Amino acid sequence: MSVKETPAPLPGRLPVRAPAEGSVQGPPMGLRERKKLRTRRTIRSEAYRLFAEQGYEATTVDQIADAAEVSPSTLFRYFPAKEDIVLADDQGHDHDHGQVLALARSLRSRVAGGEPVVDAVRHALTDSLAGLSAADRAELLFRTRLGLTDPAIRARRLDEQQRGQDVVAELIAERAGRAPGDLEASCAAAAVVAVFTAVVRHWAEGGGTADLAALYDRHLGLLAEGLRL
Repeated sequence: MSVKETPAPLPGRLPVRAPAEGSVQGPPMGLRERKKLRTRRTIRSEAYRLFAEQGYEATTVDQIADAAEVSPSTLFRYFPAKEDIVLADDQGHDHDHGQVLALARSLRSRVAGGEPVVDAVRHALTDSLAGLSAADRAELLFRTRLGLTDPAIRARRLDEQQRGQDVVAELIAERAGRAPGDLEASCAAAAVVAVFTAVVRHWAEGGGTADLAALYDRHLGLLAEGLRL
């Protein structure tokens, strides 16, 4: 039996952002790449509109393709499965894993020294969230709520969560001067990722109105202090 879903309350459709220099990682895009990115974003925007209006499970790939004015075969060239419309970023990579890699870049940019590892992760995460636009937050809220209600998306996100935990463990071991695969680093990463999961779920279930960066800052701070409740 599938879990009954509650579509996230997005107003109409998410805006199709015009591809701009710096909008994706890498060198400036040519005309062909910008057109492909615009098509990807149009498909996603129309899909999100339909998901919000009629639910994820009730929305077919054919409906999405028709709304985006592309053929189903074109849609599948951009998104191999329906859940990829929710989970993949502008480069076709998993959103959650991309965010972990962004956290990794931010953490590596911080000078290692006397700062405890969890505090370093906390500051790197809040720094990375500071650049999120209102549109980015709306999309994150929508993706998160779908991930809480749809079994296929939830299963994929669990797989990516484990990948992300492995990356965080590697970062913690690297920063703490531990060997790869160090158990204490792995346990610390598992605790950090558990906080990530609990915080973003709380934020999404509250309608995304709270300050997400502040929530992460507070609750990773509690973890850094040993969770003395």
